[in-house]
Amino acid sequence: MLKKSILALAAVTALWTGTACAEEYYMRPGDELNIVVTQQQDLGNSSTNQSPFVVRPDGNVSFPLVGEIHAEGMTVSQFTDVLQQGLSRYIVDPDVSVNISKLGRVRVYVFGEVRKPGAVELDKGHTVIDAIGAAQGFTRDTAKKKIFLIHQDQPKSLIPINLNNMLKTGDMSQNVTLREGDILYLTKNHRIDFARDIAPILSSLYLVTEAKDNLDDN
Repeated sequence: MLKKSILALAAVTALWTGTACAEEYYMRPGDELNIVVTQQQDLGNSSTNQSPFVVRPDGNVSFPLVGEIHAEGMTVSQFTDVLQQGLSRYIVDPDVSVNISKLGRVRVYVFGEVRKPGAVELDKGHTVIDAIGAAQGFTRDTAKKKIFLIHQDQPKSLIPINLNNMLKTGDMSQNVTLREGDILYLTKNHRIDFARDIAPILSSLYLVTEAKDNLDDN
């Protein structure tokens, strides 16, 4: 049974990799971009300039003629529109193409009924299934019809996700893109007790983050 579940997760992961995102991706620091301006190719990525444009830690991307664009939180199409508007002051009807060549890393936490609970770094994909795969998959005791997503800035808002539906139907509508610091909790019996299950995790994560920040300041 466990082997079948792992194979099902692998199959859905492969399906997800080869299909369009169910939830549109929002750019974040670390994303690397390939940008082509048809009318003036020396402005973007070209044979002479192969270095990608990178979303910096402050969320900005610097582009010739346009200057700083705050890309964090934008979709690719929104970023393309802003870039086109900026270039239109210098180029008539600029034809701009933007692609993400590499995703920035996101650290999330996967707890409960997974084979390797704890922090995982996601750099190829940032979805629920990516995170479960990075935690080496769920256990035979996982209640797959109701796992929970917790945003760290909204710890008491538990978002139920039906993993079983994804595995059986391939419906990726709940395979959402995760944010930095998100927590996935895979339950054993479909129930979750905030004080017992989540509060200790949040407290532990807070103390770890605080300790790391203190070390970084020294």
